[in-house]
Amino acid sequence: MSQLALREFHSFQAAGKDFVYLVPSAAVFELDDSSAAVINRLRAGNISREDLARQLSALFPASEVDETISELLRVRAIGEIGVPEKKSPKVMPPENFPLTTMVLNVTNQCNLSCTYCYEYGEDKIVDTENGKKPKFMSEETARESVDFMLREAGANKVAHLTFFGGETLMNFPVLKSAMSYARQRAAETGKQVDFSLTTNATLLRPEIIEFLAENRVGVTISIDGPKEMQDQFRVFSNGKGSYDIVAPKIKELLKRHRSRPIGARVTLTSQTLDIRKIYKHLTEEIGFWDVGFAPVTTSPSTKYAIAESGFDAMLEQFRALAADFLEAALENRHHGFSNVKDTLEEIHKGVSKAYPCGAGLGLMGVSTDGDVALCHRFAGSDAHKLGTVRDGIDRLVQIGFLEKHHIDDKTDCSQCWARPLCSGGCYHEAHTRYGETARPNLHYCEWIRGWTDTCLKIYAELSVSNPKYLEQFDEKVDYEASQVS
Repeated sequence: MSQLALREFHSFQAAGKDFVYLVPSAAVFELDDSSAAVINRLRAGNISREDLARQLSALFPASEVDETISELLRVRAIGEIGVPEKKSPKVMPPENFPLTTMVLNVTNQCNLSCTYCYEYGEDKIVDTENGKKPKFMSEETARESVDFMLREAGANKVAHLTFFGGETLMNFPVLKSAMSYARQRAAETGKQVDFSLTTNATLLRPEIIEFLAENRVGVTISIDGPKEMQDQFRVFSNGKGSYDIVAPKIKELLKRHRSRPIGARVTLTSQTLDIRKIYKHLTEEIGFWDVGFAPVTTSPSTKYAIAESGFDAMLEQFRALAADFLEAALENRHHGFSNVKDTLEEIHKGVSKAYPCGAGLGLMGVSTDGDVALCHRFAGSDAHKLGTVRDGIDRLVQIGFLEKHHIDDKTDCSQCWARPLCSGGCYHEAHTRYGETARPNLHYCEWIRGWTDTCLKIYAELSVSNPKYLEQFDEKVDYEASQVS
């Protein structure tokens, strides 16, 4: 008689019920009493189907146990010893995968000197001061970039164009002309272009605010919280903090620009980990619709790097704010903790990533001279170049990158239950931390698993107590466009 054994899943409880997250399918499965009993019995060791039915006969009819075993085999929560587990083949993206989001680095210069900045700090990849790249993108290069984007968008009817820097608004004239040209060319090709930008808010003059509002430009503000936190690292070259400059400008933007939600993007460091305080200030006192948090990208030796104990503290704070999110969601109230919402959407859609993000695939970054890179964080780096906006993408280089970085080739990730949602983590983080984009980010594995478990519990709680809330995730959302930071 063949023996049954547990397969790969992550078990958790929510709403008083047992759930499993099935790794091969990235599905959330609620266990009924018989399913929970079968799995709990198999935790003690492998057992034959017949013996299992016999041991559970006092609790469930034999037919129910048999049906339960068949269902658990079907969803691959359990398997038969001696029967090789069916491994999904390595699936590569199709050739000429359409470009969804292009990030246009209209300048590599900035009017701030943020200590931890990955473009200007000690971890920078490109020499933006003395390097060969122009400091500002020209109108001609911007137009060529738009043409490139529309060509590479393929059959997609909507292309997402995100303006980035440096400080994006330092090259506002080229931003304006690129938008005008993009609208014209999109109309000629039967497409639409959605526009967004990221800014530090220092240059939000009234006429710029008016332009952003009138043109429904999506805006993300890089800001780290209340004055004492913002002014620790987000400073001008003379060391003066930026909070008193940006806070009133942001409030004016929020007052005028109401056609699209405006979000804040926070960089967390070892000195700025009071997440609930930051969130409360940015939403209640400043007025942001949502706030996203990301740990600083840096080598472990810097004074602001988050150590292992810091990741534990960060997870504890994330969980506390996530509990506030769940309370609001159960009552159909808005809560702006975007880290939760983004993960819930991926869980709901059954996302199972071959790659951690769309970099080099559905998302690409363009440097000031028109070189095309994996993403905006690598813009200007010859080592991470995929082509140019004039000549197109070098498909051999792109295919080589995708082959090398596929999750199936990351042996450290092969036994991790969270890999469908993580896939090893950010390439830029890996490059900065380990000097190699293909390395998984092992320094925050426990953090990722802990956070994913938290989001799974929230998802399951909502699926039981307020399933209507999850219907919003049935709408198609472009992940790359919402993750640029």
